[in-house]
Amino acid sequence: MAKAEKIKSDKVLLGAVELARDAALDIAEPGTVGDHAGSVMLGDRIAMHYFTCLSRGYVGWHWAISVARAPRQKFATVCETSLLPTDAAVLAPDWVPYVERLAPGDLGAGDERPYIADDPLLEQGFEATGEEDVDQTAFFELGLGRTRVLSAEGRDAAAQRWYDGSSGPHTDVAEQASMHCTTCGFFVPMPGALRRVFGVCANEWSPDDGRVVSLDHGCGAHSESDAPQHAPEPVDAPVLDEFAVDVSS
Repeated sequence: MAKAEKIKSDKVLLGAVELARDAALDIAEPGTVGDHAGSVMLGDRIAMHYFTCLSRGYVGWHWAISVARAPRQKFATVCETSLLPTDAAVLAPDWVPYVERLAPGDLGAGDERPYIADDPLLEQGFEATGEEDVDQTAFFELGLGRTRVLSAEGRDAAAQRWYDGSSGPHTDVAEQASMHCTTCGFFVPMPGALRRVFGVCANEWSPDDGRVVSLDHGCGAHSESDAPQHAPEPVDAPVLDEFAVDVSS
């Protein structure tokens, strides 16, 4: 294996500091070209000079000016000017696609989520899964014109999210409730495989009205609850305190 040839030092190019500085001053905003930060040979008869960038928006960056000369030429000429980051530079974070930057709750009125062709949470509506309830739901939804339905992974993710959320069994409201949703007349079971764990609350007095709730969730608006009726406390007739007022004869 042949050894890489060592780049020869060039006094003319490495000494062209002022030429490189003038080139940096031509492209930079006033006051943003700092001290000479060094130079390096890039190849045969080509070198790069670096100057500290003083711009507040480019901390840790260097103005980079490349200079070169032709064979037997006794002076340097400027090739290229640029602004390059160092290891200590403040850089923008790596670009992340829009669909990956979105988080639950980010979409507002008029916003749309990009289409994900290979979304693992979805599958073709006509594909049989082997689960009777799921297949029946998929065929029904396909008839409604829905191309894709939840995959097994999508159902598991949704079920876990709902169960761990505010409509699961581990909230203050549910833990203090005397009865669960599974015995409530306002509980509407969900179709498909998710009906084994979830339904929808149809009780306008419940804090979960219109929301998915687990069978073991609960609240104080259960259809069979019977809070004790407290009669109003009797009120005594008013008494005149003659010691607190002046009585005139």
